Amino acid sequence: MSDWLFDLGNSRFKFAPLDGATAGSVQAWAHGAEAMTAAALDALPRGDTAWVASVAAPALTATVMELLHARFTRVQVARTLPACAGVTIAYARPEKLGVDRFLALLAAATGQRPVLVVGVGTALTIDLMDAGGRHLGGRIGASPTVMREALHARAAQLPASGGDYAEFANDTADALASGCDGAAVALVERSLRHGADLLGTAPSLLVHGGGAVPLLPLLPDAEYRPALVLDGLARWAVHAQAPGR
Repeated sequence: MSDWLFDLGNSRFKFAPLDGATAGSVQAWAHGAEAMTAAALDALPRGDTAWVASVAAPALTATVMELLHARFTRVQVARTLPACAGVTIAYARPEKLGVDRFLALLAAATGQRPVLVVGVGTALTIDLMDAGGRHLGGRIGASPTVMREALHARAAQLPASGGDYAEFANDTADALASGCDGAAVALVERSLRHGADLLGTAPSLLVHGGGAVPLLPLLPDAEYRPALVLDGLARWAVHAQAPGR
């Protein structure tokens, strides 16, 4: 028996064993807004404690939580805290900061360096944190995938996927890929510049999320951390079990 980490996002479900203070080998499945396949749900592991973070639709969250309660002795749900493990959140109402962003900051803080943390999933999230773990705020925008889907929904002749990035594309699919990926990259680059001005030093760039890979060639200085939220959940679990908690 063992402890497991579960990250239920808006479009992907990831889980991994708790390995010390980090996530072990990660499994990831895509899911719909409200459901996962029966086979995927049946394959969930069993163990002692399930540590869970969810920003998914309430119906899917409830389904997964019910199954985890049947498979684990304890189920512990992560919540955003004003301060935790050396990280202090900028929000006046910390509960309004998505738990996935909070956990990504917890994982990023282990490097003890100023960082810009970028998550590319359904949303594009950007958070700045100084070397002492002080969160300085962030941004939320549409991810390139959502931009493409929104354009396709309003103009069906514009394809919802496909195309290659080019600075000046000569094909519609390429122009869409270039515009949507480029918009996300431009927001990250602007955040890096203003973050450096605010901190007095350039922050490191950490990127995570299921939609991050296409942006990495456009962000050559980025450090790709695909399990960043799960690693943060592992750190939250260790903190929650510390003596005196």
